[in-house]
Amino acid sequence: MQIPRYLTGYESTYACAPRQAALEWFRDAKFGLFLHYGLYSLMEGVHNGVDVMRSGAEWIRWAAPVPPSEYNKLAETFTAEAFDADAICDLAVEAGMRYLNLTTRHHDGFCLWDTATSAFKSTNSPARRDLIAEFASACDSHGLGCFLYYSHGRDWWHPHSPDNGRASCRPDTPEDRVHFRTGDAYDLNIYLDFVEAQVLELCTMYSPIAGIWLDGIGEFYNMEGGVEASRCLELYDKIRATQPQILVSYKDGLTGTEDFFAPERKLRHGRGRAPADPHKYYEICTTLQPTSWGYRAADDGKHQDANWIMAQLDIASAIPANVLLNTGPKGDGSIPEEDAVTLREVGRRLRATAAT
Repeated sequence: MQIPRYLTGYESTYACAPRQAALEWFRDAKFGLFLHYGLYSLMEGVHNGVDVMRSGAEWIRWAAPVPPSEYNKLAETFTAEAFDADAICDLAVEAGMRYLNLTTRHHDGFCLWDTATSAFKSTNSPARRDLIAEFASACDSHGLGCFLYYSHGRDWWHPHSPDNGRASCRPDTPEDRVHFRTGDAYDLNIYLDFVEAQVLELCTMYSPIAGIWLDGIGEFYNMEGGVEASRCLELYDKIRATQPQILVSYKDGLTGTEDFFAPERKLRHGRGRAPADPHKYYEICTTLQPTSWGYRAADDGKHQDANWIMAQLDIASAIPANVLLNTGPKGDGSIPEEDAVTLREVGRRLRATAAT
């Protein structure tokens, strides 16, 4: 059995327990790079000349709100001409990171891979590229773990997406009120079948994958019987059957059977069925912009610095937990230069500390 390159050094455990080897690697990895990239990156947090400040720039479709007929036209200008997966991996290595995580499909529904389940995808845009294929290949060649983010519960594109009565579930425009199913016409299982097909595509089209990282937990957590309705226990089993080392996470933990919990910004123990568990692996995800995860032009010059990142690593180490640090590539796919400079400085400090 060939061991994934990123698990080099864990061969003895991998030979008898691949997922345990992956868990040990994840615990030791400590530091990863998160990337929120999609159509929202083109808007830079601005709609009709107004900076949308209700939430992160990646939420602009909902927060503005932007009608789907307008938002979907962004795909006609999506070129990703400066998205360079190899250069991103080089930067991660220089920063002392051991894994990366890229949004394959955020809440807006736009897919960065050549999915057979939707026409709303990067390969149908002027980019004509499968960015996930490029990303997975670059991670493997650099010996980095490749995690794939997928918005599982919060979906502003699929007509049968979760509806728990909360405003964040679905954008509120006249077009959306017609588009999204309600009442007897609403069937959550149609959506979950679609999600399963997409997630299993990611698990079978690209290898090796370090893990599937699910988002949108609030839509099921705030739904009566949402843990069972999510079908996550079944989905996790199917994910794990595709690649022996693959890990599964769903933010703070929905079922409690996730391989690790990944709360935002600070330690929070699991929700749903997931209890506080001192033996569970933790990863804290946070972002270099003040609040936004997708690129927001109004935040230029205000991103977090190397001192702040080093402090976050110290806080996480004491828990212990990993840090998954986010940058929002610009609309063309390039990493904001201030983030690149900061990450290189963090790597320099980490190497200097290791040398003492």
